[in-house]
Amino acid sequence: MGNEFGAAALVDQLQTRMRTIDPLINAICTPNPNALTEAARLDTERDEGRVRGPLHGVPVLVKDNIDTAGLPTTAGSLALADQPPPLEDAPLVRRLRDAGCVLLGKTNLSEWANFRGSASSSGWSAYGGLTRNPYALNRSAGGSSSGSGAAVAAGLADYAIGTETNGSIVCPAALNGVVGIKPTVGLIPQQGIVPISHSQDTAGPMTRTVEQAAALLTVLTGSSTEYAGNCRGTDLSNVRIGVPRGPLWGYSTGLDQVSERALELLSSCGATIVDHLSLPTPGGDEDQLQVLAHELKVDLEAYLATRAPGGPRTLDELIAFNDDHADVELRWFGQELFERAAGTEGLSSPVYVAARLTALRAGRDGIDNLLRDNQLDAIVSPAYSPAWSIDLVNGDHVLGSSSSHAALAGYPLISVPSGTVAGLPVGLTFGGTARSEVTLIRLAHAFETARIVADGPFPTPEFTQWA
Repeated sequence: MGNEFGAAALVDQLQTRMRTIDPLINAICTPNPNALTEAARLDTERDEGRVRGPLHGVPVLVKDNIDTAGLPTTAGSLALADQPPPLEDAPLVRRLRDAGCVLLGKTNLSEWANFRGSASSSGWSAYGGLTRNPYALNRSAGGSSSGSGAAVAAGLADYAIGTETNGSIVCPAALNGVVGIKPTVGLIPQQGIVPISHSQDTAGPMTRTVEQAAALLTVLTGSSTEYAGNCRGTDLSNVRIGVPRGPLWGYSTGLDQVSERALELLSSCGATIVDHLSLPTPGGDEDQLQVLAHELKVDLEAYLATRAPGGPRTLDELIAFNDDHADVELRWFGQELFERAAGTEGLSSPVYVAARLTALRAGRDGIDNLLRDNQLDAIVSPAYSPAWSIDLVNGDHVLGSSSSHAALAGYPLISVPSGTVAGLPVGLTFGGTARSEVTLIRLAHAFETARIVADGPFPTPEFTQWA
């Protein structure tokens, strides 16, 4: 799992691959110019007998909405490009460095983590440009952690960090054929990350395998729990897995076929599949938007106050910046979500309080009641529709997904590659109650192993256009 053959040699190899491959997919917006020096220092530590942990010398990419000392943190916006973050790492980045990881660079994202305008295209930002899917260059890499997902799929690093509010880790994980863990909100510190919503935001690992993601999760949480220790074989005897149907299935025939096969593989591992269940609709879109809009204004303005003087400090100032730079910032979509958030009246507003309660009940009560009533260890669903064609004019065309209930609840979700539809990767999500990561990792690893035994290694991208 760790890098025992020289961090500097591996970083040099990956930097060479970046120069060759990244121009095709545009996943990395800011390489770390000091990565090779940092890697050489870690090699010296290893030679002297100091190994910080299992990920000593492992290169990691970090999403460009997470503060990293010495590198820009832009959230994809030109408004933050010339306004440095604090001269310190976000807590999760400090944990990466303390564990001996090498910061390889920053990954592009959907600007403002895809909460600025309703007709946005995932993977586009004014600062970083457009990230493309390595499996089909004219198709979406998903959002908002598009660069992290595409980079891992393209072999630019085995380990990356994404962030999620609703689908922003599990979506690009599914579309790019990698593993993504969206942990329980609060398990990883959120300080130093450009926010949308304190009740839904979390960082999480994006990697090639479940075991790698589990090892990275241990570092990110600063936990004594060795999550990778739960990656042990395929025996799922005495495990009960629920399958909510309804709107979580049926939006993509090819995806349904791959997901039905996944249920057969889980059953072959000994799991009891409790099928044809249902989750309540997770509240109206209006309640969800009210929560995000209210929290965005409060949380984002608190974050902006930590930045260097001279840049925007309020949502109104960001809106004005975008208007002043409309030829670039507003070229493809607007900022009506920003404008809506700017008009909210704080977290004591009765509108916010009511919407938050509705959303919370829909998420937590829906998941917890389903688990309790059916004596389930976890639930599984198809992750996301296959990658849609990039359309900067009209925005994303997402047919369906499995992320909303877990997002509203603040509960964990893991996306694991389950197969392909017409050559496009798709994934299966494992979800559960708060802090059930140990169980979900065990199930996800068993499924991953069974799928590889049955089908062989997941296909690698060819970096071509899809017909």
